[in-house]
Amino acid sequence: MSHARISEALRALVFEPEPAVELRPILDRYYAPDYTHRSDGKTLNREEFAEMVARTRSQITGGTVTVLDELRDGAAYAERHVFRITLADGSTQHREVAVFDTLAEDGRFRHLSETGFSVGPDETR
Repeated sequence: MSHARISEALRALVFEPEPAVELRPILDRYYAPDYTHRSDGKTLNREEFAEMVARTRSQITGGTVTVLDELRDGAAYAERHVFRITLADGSTQHREVAVFDTLAEDGRFRHLSETGFSVGPDETR
């Protein structure tokens, strides 16, 4: 069975969205119906997460993600990446993020927790 990868989800959702493909089918591809997302001490259900992604998509004009580490053991998934984004106002952000997830039986994300911090533009560790 294949499983979702956060780098692929980020590319499809935000950094390199497929032209003319709506948000919902992309969410369905990577996130289980009972998905929860925890970041910065706040947990979002799938609908709240979809709203957050829609807002984010409208603010980002481009970006890249570089996977630094990725592990899977059964339903447990962890990944560490650096992303670089350009916002609509021309500013940029560079962050390193660690993701910990429980995968659903079909390989999609079920519960994801993430934490991250800003890094310099040339830092990739």
